[in-house]
Formats: sequence, structure tokens, C-alpha cells
Amino acid sequence: MFTGLVEEKGTVAGLVAQGSGMRGSGMRLVINVGNLIETCQIGDSVAVNGCCLTVIETVEQKLGFDVLPETLRCTNLGKLVVGSHVNIERSLRMGDQLGGHLVTGHIDAVGQLDERRDEDEWSFFWFHCPRRLTLQMASKGSVTIDGISLTLVDVEDDRFSVALIPHTLAVTTMGKLAAGDDVNLETDLLAKYVERQIRGFSVNRSEPSG
Repeated sequence: MFTGLVEEKGTVAGLVAQGSGMRGSGMRLVINVGNLIETCQIGDSVAVNGCCLTVIETVEQKLGFDVLPETLRCTNLGKLVVGSHVNIERSLRMGDQLGGHLVTGHIDAVGQLDERRDEDEWSFFWFHCPRRLTLQMASKGSVTIDGISLTLVDVEDDRFSVALIPHTLAVTTMGKLAAGDDVNLETDLLAKYVERQIRGFSVNRSEPSG
């Protein structure tokens, strides 16, 4: 479990294809995480652009991860190149301060930056996404974009907007995003359960009583 508060903007240091098969090749992903390496161990869970991955090696200031073909296909990790920046967060520990919101590290879909409007030091972004995700969103609610916990401003049928402060633009990958770029999206965990309950209630009401 994570909070969506990015701890480090890492840099991809290596990409090595692994294996082959009908479902494609996996990848060894190596990321330079700076001083964060001091508190990371093999077996730890780390969110990389919002994707929960397991540390399988630690070398100097670098973490290594094995990424499955399915993960590469369903997230933006498959588009990384050496030198790409990624958002890094270690998993939440019992007793830690919850400054963002509960984030599982399981990506719901890949969205695209639809529109970016910069006003002085602030920025306003509109993201396009599948409608099934906007059903789990509400203005002033939470959404995770590339592992960053953000507050929703407006929500439409197939897109939503967020406002970004200068700090977020500076210490995460959001500052370099341009229209058309892919982002990993995870909706609020509580919203998923609420929608599930509503759907179940609607189905039960429509079934004939016996």
C-alpha cells in the first residue's frame, strides 16, 4: 500500500529484455534512486510511476525490478527508455503518516494528457481516460496519476482535470508532461467499493422476486 506522495524522481539506468513467449518478453528495469537506496532492500515493494514492483537487486544507488509482459502492456512502463524519469515511493508502513490517500499500486488504465494550461507557476491539466474510470471520480475527490496523489477539480464523461502546484511540478515527472503523453491512472480505492455496491444494488432491484 502507498500514499501517492512521491519520495524521489528516479532515472532509468538500464532496460534489459528477459525471456520470450506468446505473451511477449519481460524486462529488467534498473533505476537510479539516489539516497533512497539506503532504506531499500531486496523483496521490498516500491511504486514506480504508480506501479507496485518488487525490488530484486540493489547495486550502488540503483534498484532493479523484473517487470512482467502484462505490466509493460497495460502501463506506461513499456515506453520507458534509458534516461527517462520516474516517480518513486516506498511502501507504507504501519504508523506512517498518511499525507495523500490510500493507493494500491495497481494501475486501472493508461490515460493521456489532453490539455495543459500554465498560469504563472501553477499548471492545470486535463487528462483523457476511459469512461469506466470517471464513474469512480468526483470533484474534490482523489486520483493517482503516475503514482502521484492529486485532487480532482472537474470530471466529465471521458476526462478530468487537476491543478498542480509548483512543488509538484518540480519534484515529480509532471513538470515535463506534454499533450499526448501517457500516464498511469489509479482511481480511489473507496470509490471502487462504492461503485461495486451501487451496481450490486441496481442488479438486485432489477431481478424478479421469487
